[in-house]
Order: sequence, then structure tokens, then C-alpha cells
Amino acid sequence: MAAPVISLAPEVLFHVGSLGVTNTYVVAVVIVLVALLFGLAIKRHKAAAVPVGIQNVTEALFDVWMDTIDSVTGDRKLSLKFFPLVVTVFLFVLFSNLIELVPGLGTIGVYGMHNGHVALIPFVRSASADLNFTLAIALIVMISTWVYGIKLIGAKSHLSKFFTLKGPIDAFVGILEFVGEFAKVISFSFRLFGNIFAGEVLLLVIAFLVPVIAGIPFLFLELFVGFVQALVFSMLALVFLKMASVAHH
Repeated sequence: MAAPVISLAPEVLFHVGSLGVTNTYVVAVVIVLVALLFGLAIKRHKAAAVPVGIQNVTEALFDVWMDTIDSVTGDRKLSLKFFPLVVTVFLFVLFSNLIELVPGLGTIGVYGMHNGHVALIPFVRSASADLNFTLAIALIVMISTWVYGIKLIGAKSHLSKFFTLKGPIDAFVGILEFVGEFAKVISFSFRLFGNIFAGEVLLLVIAFLVPVIAGIPFLFLELFVGFVQALVFSMLALVFLKMASVAHH
């Protein structure tokens, strides 16, 4: 049995022109398509006065998320504005995290050249184990905070949090806050990437060293970690959105 190959970078499955399409990108696209199909199915489902089946589950999850978001915003109208972004980020990150736990998916692929040597290139790899993916999500969240901040309290009020001439101390604090916006992106992306990539490496090593049954506890551990990371990512996004909607004092 060959030793497992651990690659920090995602593996390229094929090329479209000069653009390499990686396995993490394919997984991200599949998750988006499944989510779209699921959303269309819910939209076409005729709502009943007494919810049953998928409508019942959907409404229950909606209520849980609305109550959670309300606990942070304290304003139902504000919660409704933030709901689509926060829940989309949670679901997208959650399914990206959990795809690595499906037994056997990581072993399905083809042998090819990767980083100068022959290795198994799996068709499926968690999108969250790709720093490009986590960085993109972090950028979307932080750009959204600026968009919501400008929309809700005005451009002048929002920008005054970072650029002000009221005094040297306020100006210095504003610069720190502006630098902090970039720090948030780095923190967001590396926290998620580090946890999920480390989980993939752990499962790969355990599966190589010990029998299959010995890896079951680690699967449950990674299931918990994947859920927690998605929840932390989305809740931090919610907190930053709430902070952006409040004028600086």
C-alpha cells in the first residue's frame, strides 16, 4: 500500500484553455447547483396552512435562524436584511466542510502528475481545504459589511469610522480599524482553511495507519468541527454586519 500524498494546494483535474480547474472548485460548483435546485424545489412547493414534510422542516429551520439572528441584531427588520447572506454562508461552508467525511470519496480519482510526482488526484476534495475558497468567502463577507454599512447609516458615517480628522487619537484609532478590516479577512480565511485542512490530513493518516473502524471516532470529531466552523464563520459575519450598521460613537 502506497503512502498517502498530502498536498497543501488543490489538485487540478483538467484545463479550460490555460485555466486549471481544481477538484475543490468542482465541489464548490456542485454545492451551489444542489442548493439552487433545492431552493427551486421549495419555491415551487405549494405552501399549506398546516406545514408538513419539507415545508415543516424549512419553516422550523427558518424560525431557529431568525431567533438566532434576532439575538444579535435586536431588530427583526435588520435580521431580515442579514438573513440571506448569513444563512447562505453557513450552509455553503457547512456542506463544503462535511463533503470530506463521505466515505470513499477521497479515494476516487485518477493518477497523474502533481507537484512534480505521480499521485492520486481525487475528484472530490473539501472546498474549505482550499485557501482560495476561504479567502473568497471572507472577502465577500467583508465587502458585504461595507455595502450594508454604507446603505444603512450612510457613506459619510460609515467611512468616518476609519478616516477622521477630529484629532490625532481618533485618526490613529481609525487607521487601526481600517487595518483591522484586512486582518479580519486573513483571520476568517486561515481559521477555516487550517481547521478543515488539518482534519483532512488527520483522517488520511488515520485511515492509512489503522483499520477502518478505528477512524470512526475521528469522523465524528470532524463532523463536530465542520459544523462548529460553519457556525463560527456565519456568526462572526453576522456580528460584523451588525457592527457596520451602527454609527461610530
